[in-house]
Amino acid sequence: MSLIKPFLQEEAFLQDLQNATGSERVLHIWWLGQSGFLLEWQSRFLLFDPYLSDSLTKKYAATSKPHIRMTERVVAPERLDFVEVATSSHNHTDHLDGETLCPLMEVNSDLQLVIPEANRAFVAERLGCDLSWPVGLDDGDYREVDAFRFHGIAAAHEELERDEEGQCKFLGYVVHFGPWTVYHSGDTVHYSGLVERLTPYNVDVAILPINGSKPERKVAGNLNGIEAATLACAINAKLAIPCHYEMFTFNTAPPDTFIAAATALEQPVRVLEAGERCTVEKSAAGVMTVRSSA
Repeated sequence: MSLIKPFLQEEAFLQDLQNATGSERVLHIWWLGQSGFLLEWQSRFLLFDPYLSDSLTKKYAATSKPHIRMTERVVAPERLDFVEVATSSHNHTDHLDGETLCPLMEVNSDLQLVIPEANRAFVAERLGCDLSWPVGLDDGDYREVDAFRFHGIAAAHEELERDEEGQCKFLGYVVHFGPWTVYHSGDTVHYSGLVERLTPYNVDVAILPINGSKPERKVAGNLNGIEAATLACAINAKLAIPCHYEMFTFNTAPPDTFIAAATALEQPVRVLEAGERCTVEKSAAGVMTVRSSA
């Protein structure tokens, strides 16, 4: 099977990063594949849940659950030597990948990593970092990290799991910066109270998984396309971007259902190719416009 070529890759991708400029009312978003997104605002870079290696493909190659890659890697992590803040929403390797985060740590001496507080010991062991280094959050907490304010939102993958101290093992993040509010759900299904939690944040951009939940995959599931579009609409998100598909053949779903559901709900969406940029601009009156990649 031939792999999907990213919209932009390596040198061309990095050149697009350099070309992306604008005022505080301009936000650039690149999809890196799976749940990985790179955001640029005012020359500050935030990296959500990057997976930029073949670690899972290698790990599961000789098992009954092979992780066969569908899309080529967008960029090597060691080339992202300008990132101030990264996240891990939970401990699954496609959201906490040592082969991605360790090279990223090496080239960004001031990097800060936002994690669920419940996962601190696991993160430190996997990354070989000091136990005190990651910035921990729990459901309902918030932290100022560089130019960004992170709010922890409980995620259910597929259950709301907590440690012995009652702290959530799976989180989504609502992030405020300048005039912008972005919600990255991490891996989650819908649960009672999620809409009520998110609506007051007035989310500009909601980044949501669409691969769904199927028992035969033998992995925890997520929102499907209809559920993701419905959630975005219910919280009045100005724009929804789908993710968590086209990475592994056994755990994917086409975005068609998501697009159709969003269209029926009149929910604005932007479906990206891996390595593609979405640029959004907000007027002083709060009206948001979406531009394609340059």
